[in-house]
Amino acid sequence: MIYLKTPEEIEKMRAACRLASLTLGEIAKWIAPGITTNRIESIVREFIHDNGGRPACLGYGGFPAAVCYEVNETVVHGFPSNYTLREGDIIGTDTVVELDGFNGDMCYTFPVGEVSEEVLALCRTTKESLYKGIEACREGNRIGDIANAVQTYCEKRGYTVVREMCGHGIGRKMHEEPEVPNYGRRGTGVMIRSGMCLCIEPMINLGSRNVVIERDGWTCRTRDRRPSAHYEHTIAIVDGKTEVLTSFSPIKEALNERYI
Repeated sequence: MIYLKTPEEIEKMRAACRLASLTLGEIAKWIAPGITTNRIESIVREFIHDNGGRPACLGYGGFPAAVCYEVNETVVHGFPSNYTLREGDIIGTDTVVELDGFNGDMCYTFPVGEVSEEVLALCRTTKESLYKGIEACREGNRIGDIANAVQTYCEKRGYTVVREMCGHGIGRKMHEEPEVPNYGRRGTGVMIRSGMCLCIEPMINLGSRNVVIERDGWTCRTRDRRPSAHYEHTIAIVDGKTEVLTSFSPIKEALNERYI
């Protein structure tokens, strides 16, 4: 069942998404060679709690962390560890914050130090495809229009689209209907209506689209171990207009000239 949000509920979604955005802005301050993902995890938990929120990923279905860490070939759902970030890595940080009963969800893939132009191009294209998906997310369009916009943009540039993972509805629950895939045909799927809140999140690979799940039952990585990038916004359809509830502005402010 798809839950259409009232104006009052969307206002609460805005607040949760503001905190999610600030959380990724805090993460951005710490991304550098030499920091461990365990250290980032402790920073995130403290920041969210200090700002009155709850890290919604922590404990979700048994997931052990506040953030999904996506280093290099990890597509999504990676655990924090003692892994130390290195020059040339990329790391996605997929974060869900609950505030006053509602959730905000977003992801950004950060370059660590100097990153190869090939990998930076993957990141730029993936982020650009997110906005192509958002452009297609209009009242009266269908979910397939979002999916096709992402797929077409990335595949025309030589990248591949992960098909096993997708975006989703969001609200009181982290994951609600409908699913929002990153591949598909225009004019298909659920019709987009006012009151919908959706997470659009392209997960795009440099090599093959094939993925595997590690023995921990969570970590999804590329089968060929080539890099994957992941960007995500939470959006709402409000009075027929599309509003992006999360923001990369705190990240841009933290990174300055290193923002991609």
